[in-house]
Amino acid sequence: MKDIDKNREKALDIARLAAERSGAAFFVGGYVRDKLMGIADTENKDIDIEVHGLAPKQLEEILDTLGERINIGESFGIYALKGYGIDIAMPRSEKNTGSGHRDLEVSVDPFIGVYKAAKRRDFTVNSIMQDILTGEITDNFGGVEDIKNRVIRHVSDETFADDPLRVLRAAQLAARLDFTVADETIELCRGIDLSALSKERVEGELKKALLKADKPSVFFETLRRADKLSEWFPEVQALIGVPQNHKYHMEGDVWTHTMMVLDAAVKYREKAADPFGLMLAALVHDFGKAVCMQVIDGVTHAHGHEEASVPIAREFLRRIVGEKKLRSYVLSLTLYHMKPNVYARDNASVKASNKLFDSCEAKEDLIYLALADGEGKLPRVDPSRSAAYLADRLEKYRETMSQPYVTGKDLIDNGLVPGEDFSEILAYAHKLRLAGVEKQAALKQTLVYARKTKRQV
Repeated sequence: MKDIDKNREKALDIARLAAERSGAAFFVGGYVRDKLMGIADTENKDIDIEVHGLAPKQLEEILDTLGERINIGESFGIYALKGYGIDIAMPRSEKNTGSGHRDLEVSVDPFIGVYKAAKRRDFTVNSIMQDILTGEITDNFGGVEDIKNRVIRHVSDETFADDPLRVLRAAQLAARLDFTVADETIELCRGIDLSALSKERVEGELKKALLKADKPSVFFETLRRADKLSEWFPEVQALIGVPQNHKYHMEGDVWTHTMMVLDAAVKYREKAADPFGLMLAALVHDFGKAVCMQVIDGVTHAHGHEEASVPIAREFLRRIVGEKKLRSYVLSLTLYHMKPNVYARDNASVKASNKLFDSCEAKEDLIYLALADGEGKLPRVDPSRSAAYLADRLEKYRETMSQPYVTGKDLIDNGLVPGEDFSEILAYAHKLRLAGVEKQAALKQTLVYARKTKRQV
């Protein structure tokens, strides 16, 4: 039995036992929305249900008869069952007590009713409820119609701002579902302060937009509409209006190019060793153009923007991304993103491409970023030639690195005394390796190099 079917069967068991005790259980949230949209179960394996009309103790007793109960947020009335992808919640009311997303006074109210329970949800498309036993749809806020019209609309003017994260959630849902955020919701978002959000929550919404959307650019375009780039994404905002050389970038400013690259990178996302890292690199790769762009003799240039992008991207990633290894990966791709296409265009030497791949942390993902960079522009660069060249050169690099090479032990065995310059000598030997010099010849050249620099052998 598939996981989704197993989860549905367990949800039915919960609903039957709840009904025996005069309660009712409903499918809620994204599960109902996606079901109405015809989104495949493979894309949403988890189920959210809400149980009405029972005291917490009664619900806990039901869950205990069906499996091992997990208290996710006992004071909030949120549970799960071990081995099942089901979030089981009780109706609750929330009251904002501050500016942060945790500044909410939450109280469980099993008898609040379906209207008030749905009113506390963020968007109409997420407020639809479906009775688990009868299949009846309850839609108090027009969510079904908004799904038909592909619109993200907030449920309540009074409660929407209680959680500032909803601004980012609106943007990522619009990107994932290819919907448009309603004008009135955009207007409401403009007045919400996002500064108190935690980086973890911001990263979570950004990750969903970059990994689950076919057009991640919609996330940023939506935040731009709402004037909400400056608090968490000022480096992205800085790309707006930055000109580019029209000969190579007929699409317009750096913002437009970056959005096109983001969307182009989607086709390589699942191939990447780190899909999130690849998409982040697509986002930050041209940050340096905001500070490097200049017009010389009437021609727009961005010389050195790759290097200039790195410190700007580092600050951006430090603010949002928690994993240091991921940040390092993205910065490496950013620094070298221009070279693959340039090398392919110029048919650069194997030695040059070997050096490039050796320098970058993620070899294949660098290729994917370069291809997306070429496709995310006008005139669009046909990726086939670059892809063939780069694949061939990556294979040659791997062949080179598989051959015997000069090691520190080899140098010591030939009389070289380790000292403070030993690493420099090894670096010279490594350059010969990248140049494809056979080991014995490389060893002789390295020893000569050591003697010429007046080191004892």
